[in-house]
Amino acid sequence: MKILIKELATSRWQVRLDQHAVTFRSEAEALAFTKTLEARLLAPHQIPGRQQRTAG
Repeated sequence: MKILIKELATSRWQVRLDQHAVTFRSEAEALAFTKTLEARLLAPHQIPGRQQRTAG
């Protein structure tokens, strides 16, 4: 996923995620959103429907 941060106008910032765009009131808000998004994308994920067996 390509993430791009760009200044639209005074006091407006946009984070583009491929074809989706989210607008923020400050660069700090845009950067915080991007940092959280990247952390979630890089976090380990479990495959749905797959259960671990327990010994017993």
